Amino acid sequence: MARQNWKPGNMLYPVPAVMVSCQRAGERPNIMTVAWAGTICSEPAMVSISVRPERYSYDIIKETGEFVINLVTKKLVFAADFCGVRSGRDMDKFKEMKLTPLASAVVAAPGIAESPVCIECKVDEIKELGSHDMFIARVVNVSVDDAYMDDKGKFRLNDTELTAYSHGEYFVLGQKTGKFGYSVRRKNKTV
Repeated sequence: MARQNWKPGNMLYPVPAVMVSCQRAGERPNIMTVAWAGTICSEPAMVSISVRPERYSYDIIKETGEFVINLVTKKLVFAADFCGVRSGRDMDKFKEMKLTPLASAVVAAPGIAESPVCIECKVDEIKELGSHDMFIARVVNVSVDDAYMDDKGKFRLNDTELTAYSHGEYFVLGQKTGKFGYSVRRKNKTV
């Protein structure tokens, strides 16, 4: 089997493409797209986002110490891409993309009403790493869209057409290939 060796690089794909919203007091809110976001702890609930210091949102998050991670669906992919290649210094991205700022329950930064999940975060630490700095944050509230609740009160996240980013392209998640723990679950014996 032939293989090639490349210089060290970030090839850990796919990753979630998320829109991160933030806001300084008295200023319009902003959105940036982040592909380097992830869960880092479950108790307490903590996440991280990695952001280049030259990004407009970087200083806003650093100064306010808070942000909202908004999950991206198929309907939001165009807006997510746009918010990742345009700067909030030059425009109101909420207005440009016809997105609705959603008041958060705990932080001052708004979420995005069109997102099925808005994760409100408070920054605990900023780690300077090189091209990007990592914002390590506590999750202080999660807001979910009632439209994806079933009649038994279960949140149907996998029905939202979540998207992932892989090597320069966006993909809709959809085909289930297993369920947590299925590899070790006892099989029912049939008679």
